Amino acid sequence: MKKRWFLLVLLMWALFLAAACGGQEPPPAGGSSEAADGGTVRLTVWGAEEDEALLQEIFDSFRARYAGQADLQITYQPQSESNCKDALLGDLEGGADVFAFADDQVAALAAAGGLDPIGDAEAIRSASLSAAVEAASVGGVLYAYPLTADNGYFLYYNKAYFSPEDVRSLERMLEVAAQAERLVTMDWSSAWYVYAFFGNTGLEVGLNEDGLTNSCTWNSTEGPIRGVDVAEAMLAIAASPGFANMTDTQFLAGVRDGSVIAGISGVWNAVAIREAWGENAGAAKLPTYLCGGQPVQMASFSGCKLIGVNAYSRHPEWAARLAEHITSEENQRLRFRLRGQGPANANAAASPEVQASPAIAALLAQSEFSQLQRVGGKFWDPVAEFAGSMAAGNPSGASLQAQLDRLVEGVTAR
Repeated sequence: MKKRWFLLVLLMWALFLAAACGGQEPPPAGGSSEAADGGTVRLTVWGAEEDEALLQEIFDSFRARYAGQADLQITYQPQSESNCKDALLGDLEGGADVFAFADDQVAALAAAGGLDPIGDAEAIRSASLSAAVEAASVGGVLYAYPLTADNGYFLYYNKAYFSPEDVRSLERMLEVAAQAERLVTMDWSSAWYVYAFFGNTGLEVGLNEDGLTNSCTWNSTEGPIRGVDVAEAMLAIAASPGFANMTDTQFLAGVRDGSVIAGISGVWNAVAIREAWGENAGAAKLPTYLCGGQPVQMASFSGCKLIGVNAYSRHPEWAARLAEHITSEENQRLRFRLRGQGPANANAAASPEVQASPAIAALLAQSEFSQLQRVGGKFWDPVAEFAGSMAAGNPSGASLQAQLDRLVEGVTAR
């Protein structure tokens, strides 16, 4: 009798425990014992400085989701997405557990052992836009979690100064800006933006088969448009009183103080520009510019932002859970609302609020003239050096062809 009573009590206690735990998600498979029994899990996350408030909100919801399963201590550290690869590969074991980066770095990170293939790849593929999946993959293998599908640039303009017809031509825009004693800006210190002048001219740049070195014909002396034609066009633009070579930070400051009435940038500035210009905030594909006596549609690099999980993380299962949470449909919708960034999640991207965004519409219009960014590390400095000379009006007086030859020599260096 006592034995049966004991077994009955034991059964009731087991049922009570099962009911009490039924509302919680299980800890990640293969997780450490300290994670399973409420121990401490420390994770470091690298992200853009502008994303700190957003990420802290996402961390809070992640901790709430897994409350009681682990003491999740998440540390945010600002890190530029554009050079995340260099920072991480400098110290893989000491680097962040979870990090945001631009998609052109995925191949190098995977080759260096910084990223492992994603475990639940099919679920990520089915939930994401195909272009974002391609950008996060190497050789058909998914190595990162797609975060945004909007890493490109287009034109912002103040509708109080420009008509839709005006913004089709850069020369017309510069004329309007000069008459109003205001500025149209672009960042020529960044080779990423400078590609806009070369991309639709027949002059080419891209990765060689080794995946590391570049090919480049930007100094070509043959064809309908030569390299010197592009250089001369850039000098003419730089000479306009309506143009200014400004970094992204300077551009936004000019928008806010009223000195800048148009500029080339991306969706990350959509919210700030809307706050500054209100109903006059306009967005469009990039304009044409005169080159070799003909209008040429300005091109753009395109790409995605991704979330990676460090292959050397001490808590890889929890790090993967956090990466999945950051890139979930819910949090990609939140990212769009707070930061104006276009989702890589297919459902979020198809939502009415995203489809109605002027910045996203402009990015889609520009996509016809964009190319997925795939260049090696030797591309950036030589192009920025050349563009800096053009922005300053070629102060050295050096031959434009000689400067283009120097650019190509640097870009294609092995």
